Amino acid sequence: MQVFNVRIRGCRGSEPRSLRVRMHEIKSTAGLPKPDAYRALHVQLAAVLAGERDGLANTANMAALLYQALPGLNWVGFYFLRDGGLVLGPFQGKVACIRIPLGKGVCGTVAQQRETIVVPDVEKFPGHIACDHASRSEIVVPLLKDGRLFGVLDLDSPNLARFDADDAAGLQAMVKLLLDGSDLSRLAD
Repeated sequence: MQVFNVRIRGCRGSEPRSLRVRMHEIKSTAGLPKPDAYRALHVQLAAVLAGERDGLANTANMAALLYQALPGLNWVGFYFLRDGGLVLGPFQGKVACIRIPLGKGVCGTVAQQRETIVVPDVEKFPGHIACDHASRSEIVVPLLKDGRLFGVLDLDSPNLARFDADDAAGLQAMVKLLLDGSDLSRLAD
């Protein structure tokens, strides 16, 4: 992490102020065994979240971190539970589906069942919603805290069978870190 001191000029007549800006350098996990990659990502996410509780900012940064650091992804993002369905939140990748009904597609199914689902081949998942036709595999993790569902974290890959149990365990640990350090209450019903 780099810290910069920046002087900001205000409106006419006001005194310049100093502001500390934290910059994070994202390190790729390419070439690492998955458990090691997720341990490294967990440390990076903890640094990104340190001192910030805003759920919108933290989910945006987590999506960016995962998209930049994990190889073989074409989409990473969040959907939040609102108005009885899932609504698109911060993401990285191509333009996405905005609303997903509960029980529909992988995201809606995970929200309904409240369990992580790994899909090796999205073409074989009944009712798969293809927001990006290049996606071939997917993993979705519920955002659950104290029995409350806030939404889901969704990762897509253009590679078949990109995700496995190591990804599920690593992403579940990262979601726990996000939920423990963030206030998502204004993002979900």
